Amino acid sequence: MSLFDQKALLMSIHPFDLLSERMIEKLMTQMDIAYYPTDTVLIAPRVRAESLYIIIKGIVNETIDGELQNVYGERDSFDANSLIYGNTQSTFTVAEDLICYCLPKESFLNLLQDAETFQNYFMQDFITKHQRLKERQHQNDLTPFMVARVDEIYLHAPCIVDAGLSIREALREMTRTGAKVILVRHEGATGIVTDTNLREKVLLAEKNMGDPIGEIATYGLIMVERSDFLFNALLLFTKYGVKRLVVSEGEKIVGILEQLDLLSHFANHTHLIAASIDRATSIDELVNIERSLMQVIRSLTSKGVRVRYVSKLVSELNAKVYRKVFEMVLPAGLQQRCALIVMGSEGRSEQVLRTDQDNALIIADGEDEAVYEPYMQQLNANLTRLGFPECSGNVMVSNPYWRRTVTGYKKQISEWIDTLDEQSLQSLSIFLDAQCVAGDEALLSACTTYLFERFEGRSDVLAHLAKAALAFETPLSLFSGFVLGHAGHESELDIKKGGIFAIVHGIRTLALEHKIQTTNTTERIKELNNIGLFDKRFASELIEAYDTLLSIRLRAMLSQKQDFKAQNYVNPKLLGKADRDLLKDAFKIVNTFKKFLTYHFHLGMVV
Repeated sequence: MSLFDQKALLMSIHPFDLLSERMIEKLMTQMDIAYYPTDTVLIAPRVRAESLYIIIKGIVNETIDGELQNVYGERDSFDANSLIYGNTQSTFTVAEDLICYCLPKESFLNLLQDAETFQNYFMQDFITKHQRLKERQHQNDLTPFMVARVDEIYLHAPCIVDAGLSIREALREMTRTGAKVILVRHEGATGIVTDTNLREKVLLAEKNMGDPIGEIATYGLIMVERSDFLFNALLLFTKYGVKRLVVSEGEKIVGILEQLDLLSHFANHTHLIAASIDRATSIDELVNIERSLMQVIRSLTSKGVRVRYVSKLVSELNAKVYRKVFEMVLPAGLQQRCALIVMGSEGRSEQVLRTDQDNALIIADGEDEAVYEPYMQQLNANLTRLGFPECSGNVMVSNPYWRRTVTGYKKQISEWIDTLDEQSLQSLSIFLDAQCVAGDEALLSACTTYLFERFEGRSDVLAHLAKAALAFETPLSLFSGFVLGHAGHESELDIKKGGIFAIVHGIRTLALEHKIQTTNTTERIKELNNIGLFDKRFASELIEAYDTLLSIRLRAMLSQKQDFKAQNYVNPKLLGKADRDLLKDAFKIVNTFKKFLTYHFHLGMVV
């Protein structure tokens, strides 16, 4: 290997790519290239580490007490911890003839002192490591996005009215222009009226529609210049937690940038998919639209967009599909006398790839339930045709059990809580993630409010509910090795049972205890942090751990192409070292969370 090739190799390996060229050149004078045959023990509890090894060719296994922990291949390095801390529980054995660089211990430790960024890589905590590694993995894919400008994206036409205009007339103008929000001019300032303003300040407050629109507007807009970079718009969305930005050109407002459109643009202009759903007039048209959704997911994932943002985008598109099918199937006179709800991962806005349908219908009291039966049969059939698989547990609107009046659901909720058997607790858990996608949302709100009221003082039910979060062992051994599965999955682990379920269900139960109505797991964690149940650090660790588990699971699912039958199984050996390390750290956070649940709900006393 030439000196040029050696230098290029080192500069392509993280974290050596953080070093200056001068530092790399100095390292090259200090390193040797060595060969070790198969079965050579390089480091062990009784074999002191003298070098940092950087693999050029070959494979090295890391074991603890004979149990495989890690497999290192080309471009991986090991074992910094042995050099830093002077001891190890691991044994590093050559599994396939090894050619590698050897950086002496003294040179490595001196480098830690001389290069802060290099030191930070080996000493940083889980949250920092997670974020920096994800940035590294995707920075090349992000380059086109980093230089794209706001004026290259689809902008919604603004609806601007005077603050003195009545609410009724402002809404008419909003309808006429096809806008999603209303911008309000008032004494040189500009405010905004969104669906939230209308719901909370008009409908719930029973405000007169003849009152001035300016009285319900929110002022202090977050704005971005039309010529600015999309990356800066993304920073504004992230910093302020808003769903839209007002776009200006000098002093003039020229449009509204929606967060959904930003993500859609990121996925090759997929805002066209949303528009196509809105325009669809038949199931056949929707079938054609749905076929392009997988490409959206692959594109967003490959460009480094966090899974929770991808899932929100997909959930928005799925909700549009549900609403469109609902409107196609159900007569207009019945649509506002019921509420179509989705549950499970769809209800939490966390579904990325198609999983079983989890949907239900809430019917207004006084309506004839039987009238809805044939329409709901057709609705489920259409959803199945669109690629939403039928639920194996029959949690669908075609099942009378999940098609009731408000009073019927209230009665059922009481039975779930009072019975405490496994099926009741499972049904209750499913319903806790309910989100309305079509019809009258107030019907779901009435049921949710009743559910929260029934849990007042019911710590016994909460404890039984929470205990399910401990049902599956975390696939991590005492020495932080992976515990793999059985019966056809000997080389894999179940990432859903092993980690995702514990976080989702544990957080769901805590949200119920504290009457937190949002259904998204990440948002629930944030709310629990806001009320002081978690400190900020632990909340951040939970969010990052959850994101890690979802990201690794999604990449494993996408690698299976169209076969998602084993979608929860991951083979750690097929992961890169960075992902293996992050997965282990995520499982450690899961174990910490399980201990928290055990203490918080006194689960050691629950039979």
